[in-house]
Amino acid sequence: MKRTATAHWKGDGMSGTGSLSTQSGALKEQPYSFKTRFGSEDGKAGTNPEELLGAAHAGCFSMALSFMLSENKFAVDDIMTTASVEVQNKNGGFEIVEIVLNLKAKIPGITQEKFQELSAAAKAGCPLSKALASTKITLVSELMN
Repeated sequence: MKRTATAHWKGDGMSGTGSLSTQSGALKEQPYSFKTRFGSEDGKAGTNPEELLGAAHAGCFSMALSFMLSENKFAVDDIMTTASVEVQNKNGGFEIVEIVLNLKAKIPGITQEKFQELSAAAKAGCPLSKALASTKITLVSELMN
């Protein structure tokens, strides 16, 4: 399987603007800029690559965990993963320094120990975690009743 995404940019880095589109059409000419990327802490000015990376990572991890739970004969009631992607200005350039996967899940009949084991395995095995192996990835998980 191959998927494509397109970035279109006009102008310089500081004042230019761009748009992001995906093959699926989930994003179609979604605007982004320096301001939406680094100047809008609340995220309301538009998207940015790090936000999209976080969404992709949260989705990949959640699906990987769901498969692992099913393979171990656990029913999945609910999995909610929030990915926080931290970017810092280091040595004159921007760098993703950490991704925190915050997991809340409702899995009937699973022990805390088994939940932690399968969550850690899903984090390690998710294709996006593998692709981002040079970045610190932290998993914070909570088993809901």
